[in-house]
Amino acid sequence: MKPILTLLLLAAGPLFAQRNPGGVFSLSRPEVAVYDIAEITLKLPPMKTGNPFTDVTLTGAFAQAEGDTVRVEGFCDAQDGSLFRIRFMPRRPGTYLFLITGRQGGKPLRYAGSFRAVAQDRNGLLRVDPEFPNHFIYEGTKKHYFWNSTTAYWLMGWKDEATIRQAIDRLARLKINRMRVAMNGRQPDGARWSEPMVKESAGFTFKLNPWVARDPASLDTPGFDVTRFNVEHWQRIDRMLAHARSRGIQISLIFYVDGLDHGTDPFKKTNMGGPDEQRYYRYAVNRFAAYDNVMWDVTNEYHLFRNEAWADRMGKFLKQIDPYKHLISIHGHSDFPFRASEWVDYVMFQNWDECGGYYAMLQNREKQAQTGVVKPQINEEYGYEDHYPEWGCGPLGKRVAPGRDARNRTRLAWEICMAGGYQTTGERADRGTGSGPDTGGGWINGRGDSTMIMLTYYGILHDVFTSLEWWRMQPNNTLTHHGTLCLTDPDRRQYLLYVQSGVPTLSTPKKVYRVRVVDIWTGKSRNLPDFKGGVWIGPQDLDKDAAVIFTASDQ
Repeated sequence: MKPILTLLLLAAGPLFAQRNPGGVFSLSRPEVAVYDIAEITLKLPPMKTGNPFTDVTLTGAFAQAEGDTVRVEGFCDAQDGSLFRIRFMPRRPGTYLFLITGRQGGKPLRYAGSFRAVAQDRNGLLRVDPEFPNHFIYEGTKKHYFWNSTTAYWLMGWKDEATIRQAIDRLARLKINRMRVAMNGRQPDGARWSEPMVKESAGFTFKLNPWVARDPASLDTPGFDVTRFNVEHWQRIDRMLAHARSRGIQISLIFYVDGLDHGTDPFKKTNMGGPDEQRYYRYAVNRFAAYDNVMWDVTNEYHLFRNEAWADRMGKFLKQIDPYKHLISIHGHSDFPFRASEWVDYVMFQNWDECGGYYAMLQNREKQAQTGVVKPQINEEYGYEDHYPEWGCGPLGKRVAPGRDARNRTRLAWEICMAGGYQTTGERADRGTGSGPDTGGGWINGRGDSTMIMLTYYGILHDVFTSLEWWRMQPNNTLTHHGTLCLTDPDRRQYLLYVQSGVPTLSTPKKVYRVRVVDIWTGKSRNLPDFKGGVWIGPQDLDKDAAVIFTASDQ
């Protein structure tokens, strides 16, 4: 492929830019950073007839001397068809040659050129760590990624984009590094999930419109034209992704939230997986795949409005059309039937309360190992802070306050991580939107205020784990006693204890360990006397809600 592309470029030279009747191509910058976006635009006269989203094609081939040719597709970025873009993310430094081809009706489009990608210290794409496949690593820097995630489904419902940026900034300060964000959803208010304090208001809507709609304000009959995308909506997502990237936050883009409800799903089961629905997924990939902070969620709760065959088909389709192979998974329920599927990069559950805690996550790791392919295990939803709907864990599922308060949720997060898994939490939504003090929204739309302190606890969890080589550590409770959870590495050079109840103990080899205790509520730490190996017994005042870190002194 590379020699063919090079010959085409040499033959074309700069003349291609002159062979587009009525259209003008341009390159955004002659130099971009590795893992940043090189963007080529095509300006055309507005289309008086036809559909620019279906009648114009634009494909780019990008080649670099040490790499393969990467092909990407362009997208329409103006309702009248006057602007198209094609985006490419270079993953290696060097000079890139590109050839853009396409058609507008019966007219060919061609453009050739080059740009230079320069190395910078950018994390790059998030990958499953090939050496420690229960965990994640950045492709660019090889730094490990400790998944610390929250739900913010209707972040794009904020009408003022300053509110979106402020929500992202606040979550970044709280050490959140992943957000779940819907591209498509439709509800009347938060009562759908027992959150009546979140309402439609002058500044916020539950009605997301990814397509052009005959009646965009209608809850049930928006009249979507699924062949034409609502460009303004997608441009707002662009700006959100760019800001999240600047703050080091991964965005899990969700194609449907509660697709069974109201006018969310224009395809229904009759047309699921067909050309129109595939166009929706393809447009998202063409537009957003060049961002290195994107991951794909095929849909939220697929089992409520689709079937497993559709999930498998669309997951494979996404993996196939994404030129960079971003992380992909799908959100469902306590079971995950796609563990062995090649398109699945990590396994996600919705497993509430203690049913999704320590022992459940150990069992999930074991089930995954039985497939012969190890993948990260995520409890993507285990009951949000102060959230009390009619469902939950087993026969005692119906909880009342304070059964899901900030501390209860934090303890579950510790259990999940001590089992070698990861979690996604959600802040309380009773600090309302369109009601009450109107300073919150929590897990529904991502906004919070200074009274919402749960994520400070999760930040402490993040800091404890990232102070260690946690990706090398495995659960091993044979070394301690009931009431204390233990992680350790194969060389027994690091230990992490999470003390749930009772005075902790630990059996270690004969090595000298530095010992540090961290209060999981305040983050305050204190050093204990060095331990020379054998059986360690903690002090009597260390009986609950503490992390104890052992590090070999020569490490």
